[in-house]
Amino acid sequence: MDNSGKEKEAIQLMADADKKVKSSGSFLGGMFGGGHHKVEEACEMYCRAANMFKMAKNWSAAGNAFCKAARLHMQLQNKHDCAVGFIDAGNAYKKSDPNEAIKCLNAAIDIYTDMGRFTIAAKHHINIAEIYESEMVDIEKAIAHYEQAADYYKGEESNSSANKCLLKVGAYCAQLEQYQKAIEIYEQVGANTMDNPLLKYSAKEYFFKASLCHFIVDELNAKIAVEKYEEMFPAFSDSRECKLLKKLLEAHEEQNSEAFTEAVKEFDSISRLDQWHTTLLLRIKKTIQGDEGDLK
Repeated sequence: MDNSGKEKEAIQLMADADKKVKSSGSFLGGMFGGGHHKVEEACEMYCRAANMFKMAKNWSAAGNAFCKAARLHMQLQNKHDCAVGFIDAGNAYKKSDPNEAIKCLNAAIDIYTDMGRFTIAAKHHINIAEIYESEMVDIEKAIAHYEQAADYYKGEESNSSANKCLLKVGAYCAQLEQYQKAIEIYEQVGANTMDNPLLKYSAKEYFFKASLCHFIVDELNAKIAVEKYEEMFPAFSDSRECKLLKKLLEAHEEQNSEAFTEAVKEFDSISRLDQWHTTLLLRIKKTIQGDEGDLK
């Protein structure tokens, strides 16, 4: 479908809205009280133009139009509409200019936190984190926004949402070799979930991840950690993850890379190990004397 006509219409609508904004501030407009009404009309026109630009897939122009509407809403003291405008702008810019998208989402977050809407602010911190992950590939900044989202969720007692954000942080910290921070997160989330009948099945996975991080730092640390997790959460002892850890510790102690690889293969044949687990297991295996092989 050809939407080029929509783009021309949108450009004309933007020009008309710009004129309305200018005339709203003129001497006569202000004197006769029509300024406020004209600004409201201009807001509507910018939003209509933005949606037409979206139909024409001109994402930058759509983002710009939504931004103009948002700024006018701020002048009119419509905080909620202003925040929504910045979110719409951010979503449009995501497809063309990630930096502008982040600026708009941050502007919306400032308004939401000022209004005490921390759950919505947290959601948009996640949106920014995802842009840093996929578009900008800046993991440190993604981590910062996931952490901020987790803080806001915790403050609002949304513990499940907070845990999801923390697990993202934990996974990235381990990849970046920030093992102590990753361990603290996995232990915290594991402890939070082990007493919850609906979530306790996941606890063994978090203690497994914490153990792998310990293992990379120090084999003795890992042994002590596994014993601690078994004591804290008896169900961990019977898990395949715990049994694998014990086999890996034994193989590592004996400097037996073949036994290490065999234990991993056996586990993987039943429960597929993802890229994160494989990366950490390879790092552990490389600490066995002179071994630079793979796990298969």
